Amino acid sequence: MVGIIMGSESDLKIMSQASQILQELEVEFELTVVSAHRTPDRMLEYAQTAGKRGIKVIIAGAGGAAHLPGMVASSTTVPVIGVPILSSNSIDGWDSILSILQMPSGIPVATVALNGALNAGLLAARILSSFDTQLRQRLVSYQSRLEAKVLKSVEVLKESYPNGFD
Repeated sequence: MVGIIMGSESDLKIMSQASQILQELEVEFELTVVSAHRTPDRMLEYAQTAGKRGIKVIIAGAGGAAHLPGMVASSTTVPVIGVPILSSNSIDGWDSILSILQMPSGIPVATVALNGALNAGLLAARILSSFDTQLRQRLVSYQSRLEAKVLKSVEVLKESYPNGFD
C-alpha cells in the first residue's frame, strides 16, 4: 500500500495525480492531509506507524517551506518520495524543490519534479513492482501505451509533413 500525504487540502489538485495513476495500476493507497507545521503530532504518528499499518512507500507533497517529506523521512524507514508543489506562497517553486531535494546525509527522500505527483505515483509503483510481478506487468503495459501514443503522433506528423518529417 502507498500512503499519499500532503501539507494542505490545496495540494490535492496536484497530489490526486498520484492517486489516479495508482488506481490505474491497481495499487492500493490511502490519501490524507498531514501538515508538518500545523499538525506535527499527527505527522509523527503517521510516519512512525506507517510500516506497521502496511504502508510500503509514502508520497509526501508540500509547497513553500516543504518540510513534510523530510520530517516524515526522519521518522520512518519506509521510503519517502517528495513532491515539491508550487503553492500560493511559493517562490517560483524553488523553495519547495530545494527544501525536499537538499536533505542531510542519512535522511533520504526521493524527489520528483515540481508538481510531479504523477511521476511520484509511478516511482512508488516501480518500487513495489520489485516484489510484485503482476504489478510489474501492468507497468510494462502502461509504458507500451505511452510508446504507442508517441508513435501515433509520429504517423500524424508524417501525414501532415510528407517531405520534411521522419
